[in-house]
Amino acid sequence: MNIHNHVQYKTARVISLILAFILMVSSLIWGRETLFLLFNKNLGTITDSFFVICSNLAEGWIWIPYLIIVFGLFKKDWQFIFLNFVFSTLFTQVPKQLFFDKITRPIASNIPKSFIHTVNGVEMHTLNSFPSGHTATAFTLFLLTVYLFENKWALILGLIYAVLCGYSRVYLGQHFPLDLGGGILAAILSIEISKRIRKI
Repeated sequence: MNIHNHVQYKTARVISLILAFILMVSSLIWGRETLFLLFNKNLGTITDSFFVICSNLAEGWIWIPYLIIVFGLFKKDWQFIFLNFVFSTLFTQVPKQLFFDKITRPIASNIPKSFIHTVNGVEMHTLNSFPSGHTATAFTLFLLTVYLFENKWALILGLIYAVLCGYSRVYLGQHFPLDLGGGILAAILSIEISKRIRKI
C-alpha cells in the first residue's frame, strides 16, 4: 500500500474524537435521558423512512459489499479491511455482552414510553445499549475509507454517512447519544490498532 501523509485521515480522526467527546461529556453533564429526548424528535414519516435506511446501511452485512467494492474494484488491502471489521466487532460486542450487558436502551429506561419517538416496524431492543455497534461500524468505514483513499471527497461524504447512521440510532429510539460516543471511540481504536498490526 502506498504511504501517504494521511492529512485527510488525521482530520477525520480529530473530527471523530471531537464528536465522541461532545457526545459523552454532554451526556454526563445533562444526563443521557435528557440529551436523548433533545434529539429523539418525530420529524415525520419521510424522515422515519430515511433514517431506517441510514440505520440499515450500518448493519454488519455492509462489510461484505464494502470489501467486494474496495478490494475488488480498487485493489485496496483486504487484510487491513478485514482487521478493521474484526476489531470493530470485538470493541463493540465484547463490552456489550460482558461488561455493559445490563445497561438499558431508551425504551427500557426511566423515560416514559410516550415521550420516545419510535418507528413502526422497527424492533425495539431493551439491553446492551453501550456502545452503539451501528455507530462503530459507520465510523470505522468512514475512517477506513479516508485512510485508504485519502481525498477530501472521502472525508466529506464519509463523514455525512457516519453522522447520519449514528444519529439514526437515536432518532429510531435505539440508543442514547452516550452510546454513539462509545461507538465512535471503538471505531478509532479499531483502525489505529489495525494500522499498527499491519505496520502501515
